[in-house]
Amino acid sequence: MTGSIEAPYGEWRSPLTAADVAEGAHQPVEAAYVGDEIWWTEPIPGERRITLHREGPDGAEVLLPAPWNIRSRVHEYGGGAWAAGEAGVAFVRYEDQRLHRFDGAGTEPVPLTPDGLGMRFGGLSVVGSDVLAVRETHVGEGPGDLERDVVLVPLDGSAADDPGRITSVVGGSRFLAQPRISPDGGSIAWIAWDHPDMPWDGTELRVARLEDGRATGVRTLLGHRRESVVQPEWLDDATLAVCSDRTGWWNLYRVAAAGGEPEPLHPEERETGGALWVLGLRWYLPLPDGRFLLTSTLGADEQALLDPSTGEARVLRERRSYTDWQAQRQGRALLIDQAAGEPGALRELDVATGVFRVVRAGVEGLPLEVFPEAELHEVDGVHAVVYRPRNPAYTAPEGTLPPFVAFVHGGPTTHVGPQLSAKYAYYTSRGIGVVDIDYGGSTGYGRAYRERLNGQWGVVDVADVVTVVRGLGARGIADPERLAIEGGSAGGWTVLAALTTTDVFACGASFYGVADAVAIAADTHDFEAHYTDGLIGPYPEAAATYAERAPINHVDGLRVPVLLLQGADDPVVPPAQSRTFRDALAARGILHAYLEFEGESHGFRGRDALVASREACLSFYGQVLGFTPPGVPVLPLER
Repeated sequence: MTGSIEAPYGEWRSPLTAADVAEGAHQPVEAAYVGDEIWWTEPIPGERRITLHREGPDGAEVLLPAPWNIRSRVHEYGGGAWAAGEAGVAFVRYEDQRLHRFDGAGTEPVPLTPDGLGMRFGGLSVVGSDVLAVRETHVGEGPGDLERDVVLVPLDGSAADDPGRITSVVGGSRFLAQPRISPDGGSIAWIAWDHPDMPWDGTELRVARLEDGRATGVRTLLGHRRESVVQPEWLDDATLAVCSDRTGWWNLYRVAAAGGEPEPLHPEERETGGALWVLGLRWYLPLPDGRFLLTSTLGADEQALLDPSTGEARVLRERRSYTDWQAQRQGRALLIDQAAGEPGALRELDVATGVFRVVRAGVEGLPLEVFPEAELHEVDGVHAVVYRPRNPAYTAPEGTLPPFVAFVHGGPTTHVGPQLSAKYAYYTSRGIGVVDIDYGGSTGYGRAYRERLNGQWGVVDVADVVTVVRGLGARGIADPERLAIEGGSAGGWTVLAALTTTDVFACGASFYGVADAVAIAADTHDFEAHYTDGLIGPYPEAAATYAERAPINHVDGLRVPVLLLQGADDPVVPPAQSRTFRDALAARGILHAYLEFEGESHGFRGRDALVASREACLSFYGQVLGFTPPGVPVLPLER
């Protein structure tokens, strides 16, 4: 469709504001059936908190008023921050990490665990009259001064004043995740791993008998340092389902709790499973009739219904970027997903009919006609999703090409897929293209693609990003002289590395990005304390490689402007990383801006920070790439 108004790329007026993008960050996080109702957690950006909602006759109803904030900090990234069962609902309060019981609207939450003992909880499930959880106890001030175990906490509140009422079920490894108790209550299964491995490198599926709530006779069923096993689920008292990448692809297996060779249920060169960054993830749901709802990923997700008796996997929907199965009940299932052609949402599936309905959409009331289409591209073996400029009211002067922003995801061990994103539409509706790149190291393409980054962080990721944007220029999609790059956390490292070691990009924006991997290796949280061992090499043995890769050591090679955005309370990439890079820019007279947001951590959640950071990026790109975006405050730049 050709618009009636001709204007340069980047100067189209958009109906989408940065506030719209911020409000679009309210997509549900975790959901469950509570009796006959659907409950879920969802962020409220204007209040900088995540709280419980339920489906009401007039839409979403907030169940817990301010200041209640539900979020776990186990492994720092949390997950599984609330759970529901026949005996009640339990959640983790973010500020003190205590467990609480919630008895419904209008009631005050009841504390279940003591205050002031340095305990965090995550990966919750309600089992009988107890909460099953992963507990992380901080016993000192250092990032590694902690212990972890799986515990049972009474729902009656008796442990709030008596920590002795908390039963330590099992420990025995540095990391534990996804504990599951068998239907008869006699056995437990969980995932375990130790430093220096990350859970996508190698984990073990362990099982044990339960005696008085404590594990006995612990055995390893599957897994080792070169096999990643995730999401155990009991199918009956003697059998488990689990995801393993023993073939180089995460696939679904069935295995006897007594041991033996696992049975592949749907072998394919696609992935059912993924990076265990947070504790509550589910890539599949077992159904009572023996079938499975599952996610099958090769770049983009397919949602499928698998019948193991026939081997048939009926695809329900395709072109999803993210799928997290939540719960099933009486022929219905809850899932949270994002997709190329429709807004991300909490949805309910009628398994019998295959019909999905939206319970809560993450994008509501926004002009979807200016949202871009997602195009899957592969450039010399590198995967990416391209979003071209789109605004029905506008057309660009003939013969011109749009500026493009290359998005680099964090992790780096994660992936992106095609999605309907307000953040992308904020740019594309103004005439600025976006490309989101699954560089080597990304999940969703098998272990071999993931391990392309081993020892090569700051090399392969940079080369792959450059390959894609040059390819878009060669294909006549992007203006090769007006390319920007943006990323957060590990993506920020790639932004800074690309800007300091290549001449492809005209500018870049780093959100809480890593500038010095030595500082991360020496002083980051426990979950990622040895992450860089695999990405670069063991420290200090590989100190020379760390120094050679660090963007902070290559600022002399920088010739283009940089925007740095940082949370003041970030425990993952501390503010010192961005501040040091800012000081180096200033010392060399390089055009830059630095924005630090009080109260923000690793990933901005407050409305003010979300709005200010998005407007800052747009103004910054306009000033450098040669267009004037209307209606956006001008970001002051310094030398």
